[in-house]
Amino acid sequence: MRSEPLPGRVAEFARLHLLDAIGVALAAASLETRPRIERAVAAMGSATESTGLGLAAPLPAPAAALLNGSLIHALEFDDTHMGAVVHASAVVAPVALAVAERERCGGEALLKAFVLGWELLSRAGLACPGGFHARGFQGTAVLGAPVAAAVASWLVGLDRAPMQAAMGIAGSQASGIFEFVSDGTTVKMLHGGWPAHAGILAAALAREGLTGPATVFEGPRGIYRAFTDDAQAAERFSRSLEDLGERWLLPEAAFKAYPCCHYIQAALEALQAVLAGGVQAADIERIDCELPREVAWLVCEPWDRKLAPPSGHVAKFSLPYCLAALALDGRVDVATFDRRDADPRLTPMMQRVRFLPMAASGFPARYPARVRVLARDGASHAIEIQDVLGSSARPFSRAQVLDKFRANATRRLTEEAVGEVIARVEALDAATELSGLASALRKLR
Repeated sequence: MRSEPLPGRVAEFARLHLLDAIGVALAAASLETRPRIERAVAAMGSATESTGLGLAAPLPAPAAALLNGSLIHALEFDDTHMGAVVHASAVVAPVALAVAERERCGGEALLKAFVLGWELLSRAGLACPGGFHARGFQGTAVLGAPVAAAVASWLVGLDRAPMQAAMGIAGSQASGIFEFVSDGTTVKMLHGGWPAHAGILAAALAREGLTGPATVFEGPRGIYRAFTDDAQAAERFSRSLEDLGERWLLPEAAFKAYPCCHYIQAALEALQAVLAGGVQAADIERIDCELPREVAWLVCEPWDRKLAPPSGHVAKFSLPYCLAALALDGRVDVATFDRRDADPRLTPMMQRVRFLPMAASGFPARYPARVRVLARDGASHAIEIQDVLGSSARPFSRAQVLDKFRANATRRLTEEAVGEVIARVEALDAATELSGLASALRKLR
């Protein structure tokens, strides 16, 4: 990857996914989340190395990665490799941006590092899809730490042995439990920022001679055995690396149309189609929604709690809340969830939603949904979505990605800066330095 250019199609997807990640982070930076993390990372020093998205002044690179990764993941608006069930950009983009800026790399190195991280993290997740979730861990956070270390090591030019050591060191910093689902706390956003932060520090430690196990993935107490108890996962990961650089997984990554859990989005799309056909909220007697049974634990269970989410943040993981918001307001966007308490207006409509498990859904390779709306006059309106919009089967157009970026970035950047960031990212392959992009990202409203 150091000597060969990225294939044109891969580079184009890399630019679009990097732009999307920056955009969702800037949207999050416009909310109350950003000042809280900003104040916390201030304890990490005052070096002016890397851009913190939403900030005018730069930060130390590990602090910028922690802030930026947390912001990218904060709104549940970041991209996903659906089959692997990982949010790679939330981990990889903050590492690549922070380290490339600190090391004064060019745009091509930044893009290659971003792609490298995406390819590794996607393959690592595909080796055990759902395995981390089943044990209460988020694969993005666990696998993200050693992958982030690989990306940081690659950008600073570490050789094989110290890169192995960095990945092994980061394995001891890997975690990310799903217990936040129980009480609605906001720590999940750190599942992007913390592994990015850990990976940068692991590379620095390895550079100074600290060692970590080279068998961080495949060892008897390595990540796969410890976090999934899957004895074959590491071998599947190893085999998947044989075509690294020949087969590319980044083009399979899915963009999100709504800032909520990806498992809900096909249902929103189906309901949107019903509403577009002329059904009004006042007409709705009941909304029956079929989703893959594998996702129920996160967006449907326990049902009584999904009917009464304690905050706007928790509502992102509530199927009835999201459907009710769309039915009543005609939209689900950043403003839908930008509130401390859940919206009490939605309670009566939430009570009309029913969840039904879908058999033979094809999950996680695809995220389908069936929605049937029963009207008060007895009419029935049914829509089935075979795979969610934004997936590789139904990809966003370039124009849709840019529209999403503009809507998100304008919440924090000036209009002039939004256009400049787009132009800078689109020209990254030829950029010899990143100061122009960094400068554009600091032109705040």
